[in-house]
Order: sequence, then structure tokens, then C-alpha cells
Amino acid sequence: MRVPLNWLADYVDLPADTDPHALAAEFAAIGLEEEDFFGPEITGPLVVARVLELEKEEHSNGKTINWCRVDVGDEHNEADDNPKDPQPGEERPSRGIICGAHNFVVGDLVVACLPGAVLPGDFAIAARKTYGHKSDGMICSVKELGLGEDHDGIIVLKDLGLTGEPGDSAIELLGLDQVTLDVNVTPDRGYQLSMRGIAREYAQMKGQTFTDIGSPEVAEVNIPTDDGFPVVIEDSTPIDGHVGCDQFTAVQITGLDTAATTPFWMQRRLIAAGMRPISLTVDVTNYVMLELGQPLHAYDTSLLGEEIVVRRAQAGEKFTTLDDVERKLDPEDLLITDRGGQGGKIIGLAGVMGGADVEVNSETTDIVIEAAHFDPISIARTARRHKLSSEASRRFERGVDPRLGPVAARRCADLLVELAGGRLSPATTQVGQAPEPTVIDLDVARVGNLVGIDYSAAEVTEQLTAIGASVAAGDEGRLSVTVPSWRTDITADVDLIEEVARTSGYDKIPSIQPAARAGNGLTEAQKTRRRISNLLAADGYTEVLSYPFTNSKRDDEMRLDADDIRRQHIRLANPMSEDLPLMRTTLLSTLVELVVRNFGRGAKDVALFEGGLVSTSAGLPAGPGPRHLPGYHPSDAELEKIYASVPAQPYHYAGIIAGNVELPGVWGKGRKADATDVIDTVRRIARTNGIEVSVKADQIAPWHPGRAAKFVLADGQVLGHAGELHPKVCENLGLPARTVAFEIDLDALLAQDDLRSWDGALSTYPVSRQDVALIVDADLPTQTLAATLREGAGEELEQLETFDLYTGDQLPEGKKSLAFRLTFRAADRTLKADDASAMREAATKLAAERHGAEVRS
Repeated sequence: MRVPLNWLADYVDLPADTDPHALAAEFAAIGLEEEDFFGPEITGPLVVARVLELEKEEHSNGKTINWCRVDVGDEHNEADDNPKDPQPGEERPSRGIICGAHNFVVGDLVVACLPGAVLPGDFAIAARKTYGHKSDGMICSVKELGLGEDHDGIIVLKDLGLTGEPGDSAIELLGLDQVTLDVNVTPDRGYQLSMRGIAREYAQMKGQTFTDIGSPEVAEVNIPTDDGFPVVIEDSTPIDGHVGCDQFTAVQITGLDTAATTPFWMQRRLIAAGMRPISLTVDVTNYVMLELGQPLHAYDTSLLGEEIVVRRAQAGEKFTTLDDVERKLDPEDLLITDRGGQGGKIIGLAGVMGGADVEVNSETTDIVIEAAHFDPISIARTARRHKLSSEASRRFERGVDPRLGPVAARRCADLLVELAGGRLSPATTQVGQAPEPTVIDLDVARVGNLVGIDYSAAEVTEQLTAIGASVAAGDEGRLSVTVPSWRTDITADVDLIEEVARTSGYDKIPSIQPAARAGNGLTEAQKTRRRISNLLAADGYTEVLSYPFTNSKRDDEMRLDADDIRRQHIRLANPMSEDLPLMRTTLLSTLVELVVRNFGRGAKDVALFEGGLVSTSAGLPAGPGPRHLPGYHPSDAELEKIYASVPAQPYHYAGIIAGNVELPGVWGKGRKADATDVIDTVRRIARTNGIEVSVKADQIAPWHPGRAAKFVLADGQVLGHAGELHPKVCENLGLPARTVAFEIDLDALLAQDDLRSWDGALSTYPVSRQDVALIVDADLPTQTLAATLREGAGEELEQLETFDLYTGDQLPEGKKSLAFRLTFRAADRTLKADDASAMREAATKLAAERHGAEVRS
């Protein structure tokens, strides 16, 4: 919410010398965090100037310019460092300025920017030679001063309802010295999206008495009559228990002056608040919305039917909004329509945006002003469904004061009558009724218990009264609090307690670091994640974080089969980007983007890893999960359905190495990464966490079918895969050839028993080592052969190492030789060579029986 400080000063006692940065800090202490400052952007001399002479000159480029003599005041006319181009017989000093605009005449007061000034956009002004003259400054337009988008002509003060004398500061006259503070309004505090709301916060913060300009008890409102413009609310079927519109106020104005324009002071405030002036009627509705927080809409009475109807959309209906976009409507959309006479059309998406059919225009003299109260959830869903966020929808979906409609409608009507003539009709429509206020019982002692500060009943009463609540004392330290109508976010006693803490100042709450409970610390999952991350970082991987959003094109690029479970994505109802509407089912699908980005920025060798959640729609019921109203406590059976509708989100680790795994240097040429690097990474991850894992060859996308490994845990679960990516995958994704990658399921790892504990005694007897080389089929996995040797060797085998692999001419085709070192140790004796040899022979015998292994001599 942009808060022009000079506008805020209309409602509270804001000293002229208020430091905006100090004010921002004070607002932050009560929950209104500073987003930005919009301060004076113009420096140097910007003054009122009177046009003394104007000579039109046509030039060879076809352009007609004005050579002007302007009076900029004695101080600036006589400046020694700004030489003039005086004319013979000139009565008084002046400046000569070239101007291309033609909307002014001799005698007009304009705004002149003199040499040495700097305009928005760091545009410095200097005297320069042009069109045969020395132009000693610039006569300014609205756009050049950052006051709007109009660039059709320069500023003529009388057109803005302003006056002055030559040499007066135009910065002060035009309000260009004002500061606007932009504060972040949280979604539950819609009342702060108005000057009324911000002024209340300021008054409470400073201990000032606040007069609520939006209260029906203070402001003047119209009394409802029977002859008001007919309005019918046809929302008989609530959606999820929400009635779309509970109150609709309409007032009528006739005889508006079609030539009336928005006064400059209002335009200036609208621009400072971030809105573009359009026309008087529209500007007044926007002004009142910013002032009070109630969105308004004005309809041309001559274009309306005989009555306004509020209803839900019908299936298949379409409507073209003011932005000229035709929208297909949903039965949940709330509409403003008309019927009777020439009516029978949709005239607006309620609380979001109107249509062009009944829009006020330059010929409009009679209008109907709408000030309705719409259901926040209905408006929020419509705005998101149509991707159409507006200033009105922002306020309605955060909660608008249901009692504000009559006040805002009358305030808008009074401004239009004042600025555009016309007559306010006494005929007033008010359909529906504002809800009854919420009354909450509050235990004063509970406030201190939750906040950590001892508040007295008087202090609590003072703070709650300041936010607009009515407080009555009860029995035994209790208070009966009537919540103000604009605070729809306050529904329970804890909300009142939060208000006491907030308005007293969050900075006053003591910070006490609680002592950790003995024996508590990181969970086993947290410890495991740290171990894995530390291991990968030590191996040279860099940890990164990618967004979890993807698309079906990525599945195609990774060559996933049509029936692959990894194609069963969860589709987002409101994605951040239309190109990424799906949640990832694998980390590699998003991690590859970061690898490609690094290579695009000049990296040659990349090793990245990521730990994060993935999700899948596999196993989920069709359609959305169960919905319940706030405050409803589901039964056990309903909870089961709710949990069943929540997708599984396992935690994965994935890593990619592209380029060299060992960098070149004085020690050698370096080494390119290959499948064994990532396979070894996964094996060491399992070993570091005390988990036994077996490795098997596998064929699965996106890996190369002959260079991929599957890791299987003791209980049969698949831990993950590792290997070289398929050449086509590398080509599709823009990765270097022979890029390698791994991905594992951490949740599957955590489900295993940690085997790192040792219950037995350490043997003090020496080891006996035996080596053996076995010839086996080339496609037999080393892991499988090693497991067989362990089984055959018996319990006294302490360690089994693979130290050589040979394939060559000395072996038959389709065969390979694997050399193993077997380390034996007994717990109760020294093993003899014959004992160790016997155990080795038992191991090789079992390998021969199962795999046809032959001992290589």
C-alpha cells in the first residue's frame, strides 16, 4: 500500500518535519514493513514561468516550434551564469526557451526547468543551441515531471486550477517535494489497504485520538428508500457455504457536467498512490477506494437495464472485460448483470473488473454508484481463475468492512457533485444486511501468558479500544470484546492477544532463548542429510537449489516411457509460469537446468548436487480431496480420506558431473567423469550411513542402457540409479556428451537398519590374505560375483576387495577377468595358510557352481 504522507496528514496530526525513514521503522514495529520509498526525484531550479513572447517558426524538417521569452522571476532572470538571448527593446530580463508544444499562449503561467536541474530518470537540464537559438532551459509536460503519462502538451497552471508568480518554486506548488511510503500489507489485514486504515494505525502508534471517517456514526450516509434503483441478489446457492454478496448499496447522480475534469490535487494523490488518472468519475471512485478501502463502480444509467441483478455465472457463459479479453466463465464466478428494458447482459465480474457495455464515458451525465460487499473467497477464486488481479479484487479477497458501503457511496457522490455539478438523488438502494459483529470473551491473564509481558486489564482495554473494538469488563479478570466490523481477521481470543502484542510494539517483547531439552537434537533424518551433503561437498560437488516445477516436454527430453510412473505429475491449479505447470517427480528433471545454465555462463567442468522433495500423483484418488469449513473437526474416517488425497513426497538426492572429475594441471591431463564415479558415490553414501546395498546392471531412462546401475537395499527396495546419461538425453538437454548422474531415495535409505554398530570383540590375531583371479562372463556384475565369494568364504572373511579388471586378447570373447583380495581373520586363533587356502577354495567353488567362474592362472 502506497501511503502519500501529505494525504495521511489530512487524517492525523503528522508533523511536517516527520522523517519518513523513522516513520517506516515505527510502522515496521507494529507489523507494517517498509517496501520502498518514493521521494523527491527532481533537484535544482524548477519554477513558475510566465510566457512573455511566443514566435512560431517552421523548419526544414517539417516541424513547427515555438521560440519563447519567459519570465522566471528576478532571481533566475538575472543569473550571471545563465546568459540570455535578449531582444532589442526588451523591457525586463527573461529567458529564451525552445518548446515544441502548442497548447499555451502568451500570458500563460507554465513550469520551466532551468539549467542545473535534474528530472526523473537522471535527465540533466542544460542550456543548448538548437533551431538557431540558445534554449536556456525546458518548459515541462506532465510526463517529464513524473506526474503522469500525458505528453500531448506542457503544463499550463490554470488548467490544473493552480496559480503563482514567476520565480515561485514549482516543486512545492506541484507537490513534487512529497514523500510516499510503500508498506507491505499482510493478506489478513485488508483494512490497511486504505488511508483510513493506515491513519488508524498511525493514530494508535502515536497515542492520538482517531476520528473514523468511515464510520456510519460519523460520516453522512443516505437513508435507504423504496424508490432506489432496483437491485436483486440471486445468489440462492452458496458455494462451499459462502454467499457471494450480502449487501448492495446504490446511489444515483444526475446532471453531471461532461466537461468537468479531475482536479490536479486528486490526480497528484492518485499518481502518488500508484494509480493512473483516467476520467473524473473513475478517478473519484478510485480516490474513495484508496481513502476508505471500499471498491466502487459507476454505471451509466442510460446504458443500464431496468434493474441490476447479482448472480452466479451459468456454464458456458462468456464475458468481455474492460481489458478487451473475452473470458469463459465458471459457475462459481459472481456476476453483476442487468435485465429489463434494453438490459439482459453481463456488466461486470463482481469485485474484480467491469465491462465496456455500461462504462461511463465522455457523454455520461447520469450514473449509478455501486458499493457492494462481496464474499472474499468467491472474489479470490475468480481473480485467480481468470488471472485478473485488480485493486478492487485485492481488497475484497482480503476483507472489506461490510458496513462501509453506504458511507463510501455517499462520499463518492458528494465529491462528484462538488467537482462535476449534478444532483444527488435521495432515492437510495440498500439490499441485504451487514453481518452482526463478533463478540469474544478474553481472559486478561492469558494475554500475558502468551506474549510474555504482564498486561493490566486497563492496558489491554486501551489497546483494543484503539483498534476500534468495544470492550466491556466481565467477571474474574475477563473482558467482553466486540470486534470492529472491518477486522474480519479477528475470530478468536488469540487474535485479540496478537493485536495487543502488535499495537504495543513487537520490539517490546523480550527475547529469551529457550534451553534445549536434554537428549534432544537433530533427528536421524537431519543427521543423515548432513552426512550425505558433507560427503558430496567433500567430493567436489556444489550444492544447489532448483525450483520444483517442470513440464511434460522435460519427460520427453529425458526419454521416459509413456507408462513410466515418473510421468504421473501433480498439475498446479495456479502455476507461477504457464510453461512449468507440473510438480517434479525426479530431481534430475530440474537439476539439469542448472548444469546447462552453468555451461552457458562459461563453466567447463561442473559437479552439482541437490537434496529436495519430489511428488507424484500415482495412487491419488481422482478429483480434489475433501473440503471442510474452517473450524470443523473431521472424523477419523474423514481424516483418512484427507490423508489419502495428499501426495507422497519422498526426499531425494541427485547429482550430475559434466566434464572433468579430476582437473588437469601440472600433475597430469586430468580425467573425464564416467559412470564408475557416480556409482562409487552412491555406494559410499550407503556405506557412510551403515547400509548394505547391492549393485545391478539396469536399463532405465534417462541413463545409457549399458552404463547404468541400480542399487537395491536389503529389504528389496530400490535405493536409486547411477550411471552415464543416454547420448540422446544429453543432446536433448544441451548437456556435454557422456555426462553422468545419480539419483537416490533418501526415505528408502532411512527405512533400513544401520549396520555400523559392533557388538562383538575385536580380534587380536593377525590376518591372512589370499588373492584369486576369476574368469567370468563379461555381463556378470562384479557385485554379484563378490556376494557369492563372501557367502562361500564363510564368517572368517573380514574384507573382500576388487583390485583388477582385465579384458583382452588373452581371454575368450565375451569373458572378463576379475581379481579379488580376500582378507581372513579368526577371533580365537592364528589362521594357518592351509586354513585360508581352504576358505578361498570354498569361495571359488561356489562361484564356479553359480556363475561358471574359472580360476585364472
